[in-house]
Amino acid sequence: MKKWIKPAAAVFIAGSVLAGGAIAGGIVDRPQKAYAEEVQKNVVSVLGKGELSMKPDVVYLSIGADSSASTAQEAQKSNAAKISKVTALLKNTWGISDKDIQTAEFYVQPNYTYNDKEGQQVKGYNAHHVLQVTYRDLDKVGSLLDAASAAGANNLGSARFAVEDTSAFEAQVIEKAMANADVKAGAIAKAAKRSLGQVLSVSQVDNAAPPVLYAQSESLMKSSAADAGSTEVQAGEVKITTQLSVIYQLN
Repeated sequence: MKKWIKPAAAVFIAGSVLAGGAIAGGIVDRPQKAYAEEVQKNVVSVLGKGELSMKPDVVYLSIGADSSASTAQEAQKSNAAKISKVTALLKNTWGISDKDIQTAEFYVQPNYTYNDKEGQQVKGYNAHHVLQVTYRDLDKVGSLLDAASAAGANNLGSARFAVEDTSAFEAQVIEKAMANADVKAGAIAKAAKRSLGQVLSVSQVDNAAPPVLYAQSESLMKSSAADAGSTEVQAGEVKITTQLSVIYQLN
């Protein structure tokens, strides 16, 4: 809990305002305002941006199944069999651990039809179940998707590539952001025929969060290996970026 203690001078000023507000305002408020305006004239604030590009080392795959039936129970039972087969394949054949397979979406809902005579009617049910799979052998992503499709996965949503541990690169991207801020502030000072002084404050614009990772995402069509052929997925590069708000003194 923060404690605020008024200095004696502040108490004296407050008393002066009560005794004669116009006089106190002239003596106290105006010099403070003038000082604030003078400080504002002698600083420059810039936004420095830092970015690193690198090869990803992990991919997050969206692998799921959809089923339709006349009843909710039948739709769910059919879809559960597909997901069970896909999960067994991922674990037993591809060596993916339990912690790297997580349910991302699941629902069973009615499929509605409508006509003027009968209005809205339920015509069967749809079951939907999607797994998020973390996979690290990027050279085999296409083969994994083909195998999952052959096992019953008929909803392949996306492949999001990333760097799993960005901590080793955080200092580098922050240094780049600071260097960028230096260049911007130096250019502004030169244009204003001033010289750049010391850094007065620095804050990370990303809400005090670590540098943000922008990963490439590739959409995957709902299809089967039988009619789509061999799947090729390109990992490309991912970017780590951050921004710094820096205030410099102008001499």
